[in-house]
Amino acid sequence: MASELNLIVDKSWTLFLDRDGVINTRIENDYVKSPGGFFFLPGVIDAIRTLSGIFGKIVVVTNQQGIGKGLYTHDDLAATHAYMVDEVTKGGGRIDAIFYAHQLSAENSPMRKPGTGMALAAREKFPEINFSQSIMVGDTASDMEFARNAGMKAVLCASPEERIDADLQFGSLAEFASYIAGRK
Repeated sequence: MASELNLIVDKSWTLFLDRDGVINTRIENDYVKSPGGFFFLPGVIDAIRTLSGIFGKIVVVTNQQGIGKGLYTHDDLAATHAYMVDEVTKGGGRIDAIFYAHQLSAENSPMRKPGTGMALAAREKFPEINFSQSIMVGDTASDMEFARNAGMKAVLCASPEERIDADLQFGSLAEFASYIAGRK
């Protein structure tokens, strides 16, 4: 862990989750193009069930430039996300909304992390979201920068060898869920 935070999280808090590398296996140098290529990381479904009982909102924010590259379509992504939400729901958890940026990284769109477009879209959909009472869990420097740019707490899910500035660091979403549940 990067540092210890005095977090007391309740239903007034929002959890923002990156997808690839946090919820599902990241495919190096490629993209999840269909539900058949989407594999949950160990313990994620149980973790999201636990976190669903703690956070008021759970929002997935994900860069998906594979659409911009023409490797899969918006409909393909919708099918993948429907599968993800269905499995999480069957496991007793919930995902309240999913926002994605289909733009290419070269476009420097404010929708792409580390830009805050997806966070602002989430707050537009759920006006009760307060970024100072929000946590972003991701696995990249871009995710941590997104959190800081929006005024959220930044939690890194990565191996201990990763040296990315974050408020807290865990090896997995399951470890983070155990930590947050233990602080209730």
